[in-house]
Amino acid sequence: MLMQVNQGQAGSAHVIVLGNEKGGSGKSTTALHIAVALLKAGQRVATIDLDSRQQSFTRYIANRQAWARRTGRDLELPHHVCVRLGESMQIAENESVELEQFLDAVSAVERTFDFIVIDTPGSDSYLMRLAHSMADTLVTPINDSFLDFDVLGTVDAATYAVTGESHYAEMVRDSRRKRRQLDGATLDWIVVRNRLSTMGSRNTQLVATGLRQLSLQLGFRAIDGFAERVVYREFFPRGLTALDDLDEVTLGTRPSLGHLTAREEVTGLLRQLKLPLDERGRRRAANRAEWFTQVDKPLEVHDILGA
Repeated sequence: MLMQVNQGQAGSAHVIVLGNEKGGSGKSTTALHIAVALLKAGQRVATIDLDSRQQSFTRYIANRQAWARRTGRDLELPHHVCVRLGESMQIAENESVELEQFLDAVSAVERTFDFIVIDTPGSDSYLMRLAHSMADTLVTPINDSFLDFDVLGTVDAATYAVTGESHYAEMVRDSRRKRRQLDGATLDWIVVRNRLSTMGSRNTQLVATGLRQLSLQLGFRAIDGFAERVVYREFFPRGLTALDDLDEVTLGTRPSLGHLTAREEVTGLLRQLKLPLDERGRRRAANRAEWFTQVDKPLEVHDILGA
């Protein structure tokens, strides 16, 4: 089946997968921020929601579309597909139906879009594993605690030294192996620490040390993501991101220092992802900015995803 969605050929979209076997880590929030950042940089972006049951990514995008209509603001929207749950009583039949939807969704966009952003469910499944095997960039958000660290590795109770790898890490290792066998490509794996405390703590230091140790064993890059801020929770009902215009009409409320800090946080994270932007996309973003300047309608264009 993987041969049908080979991303290693010239002209195919760069696939970004958001993956973690635990819920509540910020996958959907991170996914939409990545997608919107790419759209603002002039890239053609398709998004796929594989979390057929929860559908947080799909609802986030629907909220964004509804808020754009309500405010009259031109909020960037990706081409989006949500894989529906199979409704048969047979598990194998449901998996087949869901797989066909996923393959159709990828085939429809892999040659005409620059990026595909895929949000996966917080559980192990065939589709989740297939998406990981397709990834060019894998982003694994985890909450900054040993409860979430357990998805990647185990630690000694007395010293907090890393003692082993966990199920999800082993699955990613297997996905990387399959990808190399398929087309010789390598997967860039990035672990994003979310819900960071704004106050330094011993726990934060211990988790950071554990991630550094584990990154050497597993070959991922650990970077800081989103702090524990109220504004991220407030963004969801309106489908907004920290990259959108920080004015009262767009936000539906007066902008605060938290909004500005969140934007700095997000741009910092996106720079560290080091996603490959093509020059055509950069020109599209520059031309759009120039057009808005000419019609006296300011638009902030952030070149936040530099190569």
